[in-house]
Amino acid sequence: MLKIEILTAGDSAILIEFGKEISPEINRKITAIVQLIKEQQIEGIVDTIPAFCSLLVNYDPRIISYEKIVERMRQLVKVDVMAEVGEKRIIEIPVCYGGDFGPDIETVAENAKMSREEVIKLHSSKDYLIYMLGFLPGFSYLGGLDERLHTPRLANPRIKINAGSVGIGGSQTGIYPLDSPGGWQLIGLTPVKTYDPNREVPILFEAGDYIRFVPIDEAEFYRIKELANKGEYQCIVHEGGV
Repeated sequence: MLKIEILTAGDSAILIEFGKEISPEINRKITAIVQLIKEQQIEGIVDTIPAFCSLLVNYDPRIISYEKIVERMRQLVKVDVMAEVGEKRIIEIPVCYGGDFGPDIETVAENAKMSREEVIKLHSSKDYLIYMLGFLPGFSYLGGLDERLHTPRLANPRIKINAGSVGIGGSQTGIYPLDSPGGWQLIGLTPVKTYDPNREVPILFEAGDYIRFVPIDEAEFYRIKELANKGEYQCIVHEGGV
């Protein structure tokens, strides 16, 4: 049974802690609570920010008091919502691996004592749960990277990593949504804009979704990139975990 604590986080936020363990079960509980909060439409709640084992709830103290927000959250976290969480939503992300698109794939392969092709096959063979978004707008922290692909970060981080870069940093893998500095080992590049401020919904996915990396060749990369630049590319989305 989860030991859930509600803590003060400044004068306009509370932090709900769901233990210390990072697990899909806790993530599903947090995702379900977020959905329940949205459905309740509690006046005064400004935002909800899920993390690995916690949920930050920002509220407007002029509308709802600290005592009332805490009491509402205490009631919500008692609700058995695990069964109410829908089937998983999987977003396919096309990736061109290796070469100029993934300059560190040989390093990852050497560290794993695998061939480049084996790294690609293993990295794209499973669906990765998005535990949380952070660091940059739309930067996804993914769980489930095969231990054989765990690779130390770069000793000297790059000053600039291109948006769309797919990398491995320690035990995690993810996609850089914007150009930024970074120290992850880059193994590929997606032509998809996972974050686009001009889109109606800027971030392509949310915590609780899954990402499935799909290998593509260079020709397909540029075909999709052209469509994405025009706003005409739609990622394949599986509802129900297919």
